[in-house]
Amino acid sequence: MEFGTFLLMQSPSGQPAQEVYARGVEMAQAAEDLGFNNMWLAEHHFSTYGYLSRPLTASMHIADKTKRLRVGTGVIVIPLHNPLIVAEEIATVDLLSGGRLDVGLGRGYQKYEFERLGMRLEDSRARWEEAVDILVRALSGESFSYEGEFYNFPETSTFPQPIQKPHPPIWVVGQSPESIAAAVRRGFNVVSGGYGVPIERLVELGRVFRQAVEDIKPTNKPTLGVQRAVYVTEDEDDVPAAVEHARWNMRVTLSLRHGNEKVEGGKAIAEPLESEADTETLLDTHLIIGTPETCIKQVQRLKDEVGIEHLNCSFWFGDMEQDKILRSMELFASKVMPHFESPVPSA
Repeated sequence: MEFGTFLLMQSPSGQPAQEVYARGVEMAQAAEDLGFNNMWLAEHHFSTYGYLSRPLTASMHIADKTKRLRVGTGVIVIPLHNPLIVAEEIATVDLLSGGRLDVGLGRGYQKYEFERLGMRLEDSRARWEEAVDILVRALSGESFSYEGEFYNFPETSTFPQPIQKPHPPIWVVGQSPESIAAAVRRGFNVVSGGYGVPIERLVELGRVFRQAVEDIKPTNKPTLGVQRAVYVTEDEDDVPAAVEHARWNMRVTLSLRHGNEKVEGGKAIAEPLESEADTETLLDTHLIIGTPETCIKQVQRLKDEVGIEHLNCSFWFGDMEQDKILRSMELFASKVMPHFESPVPSA
């Protein structure tokens, strides 16, 4: 199994952006030193829920500050952008990073963001379909034209082209059977999960993924990954506070998803939801938080019941202190990851 790390770069208390970004770079460098495979960077706009408005720009900076770590977008909200420009940016980062880029794409879910960019969330699925078609063709290196509902242009070529062929690995967010089947049909990898998705739902989506692979038989078998909030501690007294940090993310994520967000002066407000799981349920079904032994069991459960091959670990959530995040990453790398390393074949 491969392990990645995730940056949302949120700050409930509204810390200065310079401090938030410095923490992100420190985490990326720690992830490389600790043996993680990827650093995934989110895209969000207009609130302290996420300071990462330009994930490809941040990916290039982190690639420059590391040597081995793969950098990835988790995700580019492609309906918000001109796909030709996104293709050029992807190729540029892949080129300058020496082929270390992974591309995560998402349809988007926040009406709050779409409205402020003069778009309708209701159009996101149709925009997504056109934008992804254009993106893949632009990264192929061939000239092409396009006529659609949202995008129309004559014969066009994009420069530069990426190092990785036919393009950098593409991952898409899959939270429904339809989106998972569509991703497999295109030969894309799938990542699911997040703060509002219980393991029971992930098990169901894992079955959908495997069935789609069996039915569609893509040329290259795609990978299934899951994103989870992760906090590893040797002191069980730390667990309740960590859960509350994760609860902040869950509350804001779900309020933004359901269109009843509350943002004051740019600060995302995490108000209690109408129906919330208690701490015990969250620890059982939504989070990987606890001692190394507890976290091993939760990762093994995802591997056995969902069938994942990639775990995207969100170590920084809520207003978690940086020293605790870095210590959690160290414990995960030293105590949890070794249990999932592929055995070395005997001579």
